[in-house]
Amino acid sequence: MTVEATTQRVLRLLALLQQRPSWTAAELAAELRVTDRSVRRDVERLRTLGYPVHATAGVGGGYQLGAGTRLPPLLLDDEEAIATAVSLRLATGGTVAGAGEAALRALAKLDQVMPARLRAEVRAVHGATETLVGPAAEIDAEVLVTLARACRDAVRVRFRYAGRDGGEHERTVEPVRMVTTGRRWYLMARDVDRDDWRTFRLDRMRAVTATTWRFRPKEHPDPVAYVQRSVTQAPYRYLARVRVHARPDQVREMVPPQVGRVEDDRDGWCVLIVGGDDPNWLAAHVARLGFEAEVLDPPELREAAALLARRLAAMAGGG
Repeated sequence: MTVEATTQRVLRLLALLQQRPSWTAAELAAELRVTDRSVRRDVERLRTLGYPVHATAGVGGGYQLGAGTRLPPLLLDDEEAIATAVSLRLATGGTVAGAGEAALRALAKLDQVMPARLRAEVRAVHGATETLVGPAAEIDAEVLVTLARACRDAVRVRFRYAGRDGGEHERTVEPVRMVTTGRRWYLMARDVDRDDWRTFRLDRMRAVTATTWRFRPKEHPDPVAYVQRSVTQAPYRYLARVRVHARPDQVREMVPPQVGRVEDDRDGWCVLIVGGDDPNWLAAHVARLGFEAEVLDPPELREAAALLARRLAAMAGGG
């Protein structure tokens, strides 16, 4: 067998090992159409190149590509390469500090080695796409990594948190999950001092430190639903509940999850729950949806809706 054929087979072996967590020698031999002995030799070639291929003996054993001291080259198929390149382009305008520059460097490396046919596909997607970016809070990448590891390892985190009053307070929490709305990042965690679940904005955290105190994870609410409920209700003076004559998916298309929550009701209706400090703004916000609606509460919203109706009637009548 030629050196070129051997190289192609080793690269094929590497691609297989990257596709799933574990392979038996027999499975690899069948995929590569070689003997088990050839598989063992090719595994040794990969190890020589710096790829940490772990082997487990006995029944149920096999080969697994592990993590090494350095990042080895990755083999991507066409769909994976296109998805990665498009994601990197989107990441250049992200909310994580420094991630944009890192994404540009990674994109440049990928673009350099990408075949022309795939490069054309990526540029076609990019050329046909515009990103509508609103004001977003930028997050320190180190904070993001620290919290991610703490969630994974179940260790307590200590930080200073800027409250709505502008003051900072020391907080110790047991983190569960981070949730992003696209504009902001939130952490759902159990506040140790208050012995209750809380939502924290990452851009308000200072001096974030993972402690050595491990905790036993407790049963907790669904992080996405909990964070959405917190960001759409807690900070506001008024909490509006409005029945809307539309399907939930129709309303969700018009109301982002960080603005309001939509619950299914009956007979083609749903309930929109949205917070705000100004009932007049809430009334206008609900009216612009364009659906028949019924205010459930608060009373201030009914008064604001009535005032809005009189103003619109006056505009329509010219008087």
